[in-house]
Amino acid sequence: MKGFTLLELLIVIGVLVILIGSLIAAINPARQFAKANNARRWSDVTSLLNAVSQNIIDNKGVWTCSDYPQITTSTSGHFISNTEANICNCLVPRYLPSLPQDPSVGNPLTTCPSIYNTGYKIFQDSTTGRITIFAPYAQSEDGNPPDIRVTR
Repeated sequence: MKGFTLLELLIVIGVLVILIGSLIAAINPARQFAKANNARRWSDVTSLLNAVSQNIIDNKGVWTCSDYPQITTSTSGHFISNTEANICNCLVPRYLPSLPQDPSVGNPLTTCPSIYNTGYKIFQDSTTGRITIFAPYAQSEDGNPPDIRVTR
């Protein structure tokens, strides 16, 4: 009779389990998802700051937005949302085709709903006038979450 014995099959299955387990540990899907989400956050905060900067350029160096006339100078920032820094109508669709949202919050907004929260924060340095947009919900990739912020 030709074929495999039960012992041979168990050994092969055991080796496969060990190889697959080590492969999954090496790939580390949670870390890969965190890196992908953080890459999106970097892109989002850069897009938001570019749009805010373009608004300022188009208005001769002055931020112009009737829903949020003055950017906060508190370094803790305001959430870009309908309740704090309500800038959606000032950016979409003129400067952005859609308003980015943190991956933990949802998909980008192509319209400005009455209730929204992007999960990103904005503030303006009271001394230099530079604007910062940052992602407070950055995910840990190697122990500590990265500081995802852009300033201009």
